[in-house]
Amino acid sequence: EEDSLSPFIRFQEKKKQARLMQKAMEVKEEAFRERMKVITGQWKHLHAKDAQLKTYMEKSGRILKENDKMRIQALKKASKERERKIQKESELLRAKGELEVLRNKHQKLCNKVQKYSIFNKYLEDVVKISHFEEAQEVIWRYKTLARLHKDLLQSQHGHKEMSEQAKVLLDQYAVEKEAEILQYKNELVQLQLRFDQAQSDVLPWETCWANIQNTTAKKTLKLGTIKMAILNLFQ
Repeated sequence: EEDSLSPFIRFQEKKKQARLMQKAMEVKEEAFRERMKVITGQWKHLHAKDAQLKTYMEKSGRILKENDKMRIQALKKASKERERKIQKESELLRAKGELEVLRNKHQKLCNKVQKYSIFNKYLEDVVKISHFEEAQEVIWRYKTLARLHKDLLQSQHGHKEMSEQAKVLLDQYAVEKEAEILQYKNELVQLQLRFDQAQSDVLPWETCWANIQNTTAKKTLKLGTIKMAILNLFQ
């Protein structure tokens, strides 16, 4: 249904363009007719001027021979009139070319309208079997659904980007924690080595301390024996 409605929307737009082009062409044609009227009047005026100029040239031939200044002015005037005539002819040709271009565009739009007319028939059939009252409501409904679909895709895309960003942050956090755990393990190994070294260092001192305690006990026992012997001798 979406694939069939999209060409119909293009058909409606092309139809609208065709109407605008038709109006533009009508305005161009009206302007062309007005320009043709002006050019025709100017053409007649030029012909009258040309006839007057010829009459003037015939009547004032002797005067022109005697007065070079007047002859030069007349030639300049005739040259300007010819240039103006050429300019009007160029404008006429350009207007005809613009009109031909507009006609070609209009024909192309008419062909497109004819080509997409089947979608109009399709929408009319859809209206007959649905709860819609006219084809424009179907188009509005389609545009609404298309807009909602686009918003949904954008929302899904946004959630996907957020999920990917969260995954990246989680991976970074896991890497950082793994690095911290590895550092703690290394520190624990170092502490264990230091503890083992401390235990190995304590063992000789404990042996020495035990020897000292044994020697002290022997000395104390010996001292007590001497004291008892002195006490006995004194008594």
